[in-house]
Amino acid sequence: MMSTRHALPVIILIMLALIPTIIHSYLNLKTGDNLSTRQISQVLGSYISKPTQRQSEWGQNTFACYDWIERIYTNQQGKSVRLFVGRSYDHKRLYHHPELALSYGKDLKMVEEIHYSEQPNIPVKLLANETKPVIAAYALLYDQQFVENAITHQLMSSIIQLITPRKPITLFYVEEEGAEKSIFSETDAAIVLKEAIKDFLR
Repeated sequence: MMSTRHALPVIILIMLALIPTIIHSYLNLKTGDNLSTRQISQVLGSYISKPTQRQSEWGQNTFACYDWIERIYTNQQGKSVRLFVGRSYDHKRLYHHPELALSYGKDLKMVEEIHYSEQPNIPVKLLANETKPVIAAYALLYDQQFVENAITHQLMSSIIQLITPRKPITLFYVEEEGAEKSIFSETDAAIVLKEAIKDFLR
């Protein structure tokens, strides 16, 4: 015969294990924040944009994005910056080397991590090509806070989200070809990135 001495602890453990299963598999609970990439203006300062030619399903197929934009912003001097902003509940799809999809064939390498802007303080990953004047930079936003270390963020948020509805992460990515400035904050890419984030959070 089976002993019932440990029946209650076993039942409790099973019930605890069922909580994330019910939340994420059966109910698929998600939390919205009323933010949208559509809040980002097509005109950022002196930069006027036009959409790229990517198809509407590209963001979903590439990054599992349910909300995304990609535009080319150009100023009167002809300086252009490509901006991608995407939102996804699959965090790793967005933070794990987004340059491989967004700057395919540009051979970009991580140069440094900088803190760009004071209010808010934005941790930015800066990438560049060693032989060509092309740069890219990106920032991640989760639950109104900018993410400095994506791996640490993933570990912490995964633990919390075991028992809570999922929340989206937002990727802001800019690329500038023919970048002439050596200091990121002085580049056109930096200006577009900062203005896009301000618009998004406004």
